[in-house]
Amino acid sequence: MPLSPDRLDRFARHIVLPEIGGAGQVALAEKHLVLIGLGGIGSPALQYLAAAGIGRLTLVDDDRVDASNLQRQTLYSERDIGHGKAVAAKRWITGFDPALNVEISDRRIDAERAALLVEGADLVLDGTDNFATRLAISDACVAERVPLLSAAVGRFQGQVGAFAGHLPHQACYRCFVGDAFDAEDCDTCAEEGMLGAMSGWVGTFAALQAVRVLVSQTGGLGAPQWSVVHLLDGLAPALRNFTIAKDPECRACGSAPLRADQP
Repeated sequence: MPLSPDRLDRFARHIVLPEIGGAGQVALAEKHLVLIGLGGIGSPALQYLAAAGIGRLTLVDDDRVDASNLQRQTLYSERDIGHGKAVAAKRWITGFDPALNVEISDRRIDAERAALLVEGADLVLDGTDNFATRLAISDACVAERVPLLSAAVGRFQGQVGAFAGHLPHQACYRCFVGDAFDAEDCDTCAEEGMLGAMSGWVGTFAALQAVRVLVSQTGGLGAPQWSVVHLLDGLAPALRNFTIAKDPECRACGSAPLRADQP
């Protein structure tokens, strides 16, 4: 589907990049991304995902905006305090780019809800704050054959990993962390602290990786970097990465059936 003249003008700085071009921008306009968690990671990530012109966005968060969020969750202002984050995020997108198709969910995630939310998506970006939810989302992505970007941040450190456990030889998030974290026992930023700009770095890096994945079929920014986890250190500062091996005994993806059309 060709872009209209006003969309061509809006995304001109993307289109002149050989790594994206017109084909990549059209691809972004046709994609469906599910963003789960609209806090410290999801808030800045959403701003650049919307700015990139991803045509369909599903926003998921059951929390409400609190005054303490404003130190790092750049999507919100004081007028949003007390309002649902999903509703406030949709209101922001409507003002920023009304051409985007936005759906919201403000119900808490469990295994059943996760499966319904990720079904049919081109990519899921998980910015939630506890392992039980992350593992439920990862397992749903494997079952529905949807790639996952998982992002986390705390204090001065963050990580962003790309997972496609439904593919042969590629790890899922459960291969990375194992089965020991299904309980909701994760430390919170209220206890540990959080540099606001660190959330911004992780969120915008996650948005960059999301664009990389979504334009990979048009040549784009290179390989999607499946099974690669990037570690972001705000104190050094430094960025490094490592690769996760697929666990043949993983109960989520170790015995995932392969389609005949899957490479």
